[in-house]
Amino acid sequence: MNTYSLGHLSDGTLLRDLTALVSRDRATTAELLAHLAEVDARKLYLGAAFPTMHDWCVRELHMSEASAYKRVRAAQAAHRFPVIFEAVADGRLHLSAVVMLKPHLTEETVAELVAAATHKSKVEIEHLIAQRFPRRDLPSSIQPLAPGPMELTTLETLCQPGTQEASSVPAPSPERARVKELAPERFGLQVTISQNTHDKLRYAEELLSHRASSRELAQVLDLALEALIERLEKGRLGSSSRPRRGRGLKTDGRYIPVAVKRAVWQRDQGQCTFVSESGQRCPAKERIEFDHIETFANGGLATAGNLRLRCKPHNQYCAELEFGAEFMRQKCDSARRAAAMRRETAAAKPAELAQVNHAERATAMHAGAEEPGDREAAASPMEIAAARPDTNTQPVAIDRAEDRDVIPWLRALGFRPDEARHAAEACAHIPDASLEQRVKVALASRARSRPRAA
Repeated sequence: MNTYSLGHLSDGTLLRDLTALVSRDRATTAELLAHLAEVDARKLYLGAAFPTMHDWCVRELHMSEASAYKRVRAAQAAHRFPVIFEAVADGRLHLSAVVMLKPHLTEETVAELVAAATHKSKVEIEHLIAQRFPRRDLPSSIQPLAPGPMELTTLETLCQPGTQEASSVPAPSPERARVKELAPERFGLQVTISQNTHDKLRYAEELLSHRASSRELAQVLDLALEALIERLEKGRLGSSSRPRRGRGLKTDGRYIPVAVKRAVWQRDQGQCTFVSESGQRCPAKERIEFDHIETFANGGLATAGNLRLRCKPHNQYCAELEFGAEFMRQKCDSARRAAAMRRETAAAKPAELAQVNHAERATAMHAGAEEPGDREAAASPMEIAAARPDTNTQPVAIDRAEDRDVIPWLRALGFRPDEARHAAEACAHIPDASLEQRVKVALASRARSRPRAA
């Protein structure tokens, strides 16, 4: 007999069996959440070459994106507030309810909200949240439209409220927009924008008025994205239609030459290169960092052969394997404290730096002007901590010394990395001088070493 053929069951038996199955399914769901929460807490997905718990659920457990999103979010909420496990197991809360309540749960509100949301539908919980936690405009989202004449082609169509069933399709994350295909090479878009963004779109349309079909928002967005991508690639990789050849590239410091960045990025295709023991390569293409294969602390050079792309989670994960989790935690804390001190110093120094001679600044910028793509990428706190060969001995002294370093100020004035380092050497003999005085000495030394423009 076919197990899934139920035509022989009476109505009463069918309903009774179904009720029992739903009850078991709820209990199983609660157990599933508990297992997901523990895997997430232990970060076991990193060892399997996945940057996030969501990616692991989709690619390793073969869940759909929506299913993985909902279960991971619910597991995280239940791990923090165990009462949710019981509420899911006995059917008081469904997974959508847990996901919707998660941003509003605290130790003080969890009991009240779970009770208020008990046995309520999604629409009822939406009303409950709207009443207790009024929100501003909805987060940006991209939604599918029916193929045919219903296209978002003008600004008026974009800004009409309620033109599409935006609330009928849940976003995978309340922080991010969602792109969903509606037809081959066609996508729908709906977004709440500010008055400032509205004015920019209008102005862009006016500037493009000499072009055919310039009033179509799709063309405005396409051209705007092209310009944005070009700018981002130039800043991140130094991309250019006519890239300069590397000449006398220095590879023995933290600075990564632009030509090396481009080569590594193209070779690794902008994707994390971490590979698990089973051969699974991490699919992440976001939060990508340049990582030394032979660590900088051990003498690794900034060459294409010694660099690879790693997503931030796997960069941190590998650093913990190399240096130890506790060591990295201490160094990350130290780096965060140093960053906070630098921010405080920067906030207190504008008036002091404003006294730097204008002629000296102009000379320095003329002598060391560079394109944004040539600027040294800022290292993450983890990279800074992991790369220091002497962090075991005097971490506090190093952080304080960095706070007094003139190189970041010289870089802000337009110096190339090598020029900033050379200029900084001129003030090494006055370590106790004020930052203002050290910057002035560095600028003066650089101005003397380079001829002024005629």
